[in-house]
Amino acid sequence: MPTPPYLDIHPDVAQALAEQRPVVALESTIISHGMPYPANVATALRVEQEIRAHGAVPATIAILDGRLKAGLTPAQIEALGRGGPAVAKASRRDLPFIVTSGAMGATTVASTMIVAAMAGIRVFATGGIGGVHRGAQQSFDVSADLQELARTSVAVVCAGAKSILDLPLTLEYLETHGVPVIGYRTRTLPAFFTVDSDSMVDYRLDSALQIAQAMQAKWAMGLQGGLVVANPVPQAFAMPRARMDAAIAQALQEAERQKVGGKEVTPFLLARVSELTGGDSLATNIELVLNNARLASAIAVQYGQIGGYDAVIASPAIV
Repeated sequence: MPTPPYLDIHPDVAQALAEQRPVVALESTIISHGMPYPANVATALRVEQEIRAHGAVPATIAILDGRLKAGLTPAQIEALGRGGPAVAKASRRDLPFIVTSGAMGATTVASTMIVAAMAGIRVFATGGIGGVHRGAQQSFDVSADLQELARTSVAVVCAGAKSILDLPLTLEYLETHGVPVIGYRTRTLPAFFTVDSDSMVDYRLDSALQIAQAMQAKWAMGLQGGLVVANPVPQAFAMPRARMDAAIAQALQEAERQKVGGKEVTPFLLARVSELTGGDSLATNIELVLNNARLASAIAVQYGQIGGYDAVIASPAIV
């Protein structure tokens, strides 16, 4: 399969894909916009190490010098981390402009899915997906992540949707667009920092093999689009729901007063919640990303063992 225009695949990733070995995609917005430096760089490198330790090859995705990158060097991860919020946050709509300007961009869940699918990567680990924002009835603020899940065939392993969002409306949107939400060993939707919420997932599956089989069956039937694999943060690192709800409520009020909007809402809220919890939410964020990397690696390994990558080679994902 020829490499799509504007895409560079790291040699380690390219070799793994050619040999039909498991690869796990990783986003870069979490590096530039999700955590402060140097914790962002240290976490990104730890996540890559965790994926390797569990039998897969990591492919952190970003835009560098106007090129889509599937797989980064440590120096490139360092540059994204040092750049921080000054690095452009790139979703689907932004990709052509960041590429043609030759700039640097940190990929969101949506754009990471796009680049992963271009490269032939089927599994992606992140922290939490975007969703329907609270008050969306008036603002119409709905993350592009949800529409991408409806159209791009990549499984996204996450700790549910970010708890700053309207979780019931997020699930309604995914249901409308035919995106299954799988709870890994849980019937309730994890809420990022907390292990559960008042919302239910569509299906509970208890093993990486079951999830891989669902992926293979969905795409073999020609049902394009992704799957959400909701993996609760380990209980030892979870935040108490009452404490998180209070911090989120205060952060939302401050965002409204300061008229924070658009792409700036999520990084503002996450940073403010971290401050309000004395940094405890940052520690939880790091642990849940590592936990998701472990599960994504297991799914990628199982997907390969049941022949999933044969289908990827024969029929590249449509984005």
